[in-house]
Amino acid sequence: MSELITAELVDLDLSAETKSAAARSLAGRMVAAGRVTDLDGFLADVAAREAQMPTGLDGGIGIPHCRSEHVAAPTLAFGRSARGIDFGAADGPADLVFLIAAPAGADDDHLTILSSLARRLMDPGFTGALRAEGDPAAAAARIRGDEVPAAAPDQEAEVAPAATESETVQPFRIVAVTSCPTGIAHTYMAAESLEAAARAEGVVLNVETQGSAGFERLDPAVIAAADAVIWAHDVDVREKGRFGGKPVVDTGVKAGINRPAELIAEARRKAERGEISRVSDERREPGPGTRGSAGASGHFGVRLRTYLMSGVSYMVPFVAAGGLLIALSFAIGGYEIASAKSVADHFVWGEAASWAALLNQIGSAAFGFLVPVLAGYIAYGMADRPALVPGFVGGAIALTIDAGFLGGLVAGLLAGAAVMAIQRLKVHPTLRGIMPVLVIPLLASIAVGFLMFIVVGKPIASLQNALTDWLNGLSGSNAVILGVVLGLMMCFDMGGPLNKVAYAFAVGGLADPTPGSLKVMAAVMAAGMVPPLAMALATTVRRRLFTRTERENGRAAWVLGASFITEGAIPFAAADPLRVIPSVMAGGAVTGALSMAFGCTLRAPHGGVFVVPLIGEPFLYLLAIATGTVVSTALVVALKGMRGKPDKAAPADDEAEVPVAA
Repeated sequence: MSELITAELVDLDLSAETKSAAARSLAGRMVAAGRVTDLDGFLADVAAREAQMPTGLDGGIGIPHCRSEHVAAPTLAFGRSARGIDFGAADGPADLVFLIAAPAGADDDHLTILSSLARRLMDPGFTGALRAEGDPAAAAARIRGDEVPAAAPDQEAEVAPAATESETVQPFRIVAVTSCPTGIAHTYMAAESLEAAARAEGVVLNVETQGSAGFERLDPAVIAAADAVIWAHDVDVREKGRFGGKPVVDTGVKAGINRPAELIAEARRKAERGEISRVSDERREPGPGTRGSAGASGHFGVRLRTYLMSGVSYMVPFVAAGGLLIALSFAIGGYEIASAKSVADHFVWGEAASWAALLNQIGSAAFGFLVPVLAGYIAYGMADRPALVPGFVGGAIALTIDAGFLGGLVAGLLAGAAVMAIQRLKVHPTLRGIMPVLVIPLLASIAVGFLMFIVVGKPIASLQNALTDWLNGLSGSNAVILGVVLGLMMCFDMGGPLNKVAYAFAVGGLADPTPGSLKVMAAVMAAGMVPPLAMALATTVRRRLFTRTERENGRAAWVLGASFITEGAIPFAAADPLRVIPSVMAGGAVTGALSMAFGCTLRAPHGGVFVVPLIGEPFLYLLAIATGTVVSTALVVALKGMRGKPDKAAPADDEAEVPVAA
């Protein structure tokens, strides 16, 4: 196994001023050492990881890291900055920068080394020695752990509390789980920080690190004996049902690193109050810095958004598969194929119409799940698996009473609320085993069925019908205004909540298509294509305004935009939000307005330019997209041109470019 870090991978006088320049400088050493095969590709992966969550830590530490197919061997580069570099830490710039590169299929041995380093970064003696070190070779050896770790004496302290405890007083016991999206650094640093704080408090703490190298489950006996649980995580805790019936502190992984003593104190308070968290209720939206949706953390608006996004995210694959199958069937057999006989009764192998009918009926079957899946997984986002049955039941009832997409939303929320209410009831221990599989689904389904059939179903169905009639009657300025609003929503957060709300509104209309809903779907897809296409065009016509990495991303954005993957513009928006986001919103609004004004329609929920043959008024549709793209490109070029070149620290390779005439 090659050494993780050598003297050639150490820069004790790192002169970079920005985190992107620091990553490029240290990655250049990796390339020179033969550890990284493609500099720009690797830096793009680093930037994508950085966009998920800043990698700065309190104490002047920056740990940019990622898994990448461009990494030949697990590698660590270290840089020390005199001025400090902003990596997003709350306490200011970082002077110690560790760039961690892991191959896409890194082996457990190297990941163990990386986790060991992450833990040592929590030791002030270790970081202090690196700040004072003057020899790159010695710094590399210290990082590899060739010298005696400074934290070794703490091993004695770990057992000290147990030795001094009164025989009649049991120590407070906590079990913890730490995890982060990459599973390389933050996971283990949070574990070390929590363990150190627990030693100082005289608390017995056992940590399960759910990292990239897999995880060893805590002994069930240890969990059973624990007084409280701490989850410091940015991805879902695996097998969280093991921790049921105990007080749970649910937070992000950075809180585990920066505020371990506060988390332990909160765990004590919850245990003293006898607060038992509903572990099965606490489902989190993957992403940096989020908290449990069903716990006490986070205001209602944040939790509601999490619930709805859970349902939409599970619904989208049904939309894409079913919608594209239906659209393809129309392309082969025409719109009349929707009224064809069942292929189970009539199918001729050599007839195109039979194949078109087959595709249509498969797609229709997939589309039939849209509302139940939406409702079921909204409920699942609120109350986990016990809520799936009442959620699906409520969604199916919404279809039965013609409450449609809105009915599914309401049914999901009702199902989740019903399950959460039932779980608050105190039951005899002998009944706990059958509660999630029998009692909760039964009672919640009855409650949701009653509410949907008798109480709220008919008013929602009336509202759904009114919305459908309104869409069908849209014309002139009203249609244009709706197109502007949808275009702005699609381009504001490029795949985020507003984007998903607009998209869900459009695909909800495809379940029972009308002329108005088909126009909405066309406007939404057209506007969603503008941001990546605009950034691709901007990096082509004004290359000097963008970094080398952004120009590489611009090439990929052509394909992403053409495929209706709005997220292709996120790297540009993350790097320069004040210039990029307003520019693409303006172009998206123009495109949405033109699409509605032109009367373009679309029956496919996805596909971009690849489903143009299925679009009503295809040439005008492409014109709307082109117009919005040009508007966004012009704005972003103008705004960036006022600023000048993007990054003085970035390697200047623009000299070879041919200037484009204004």
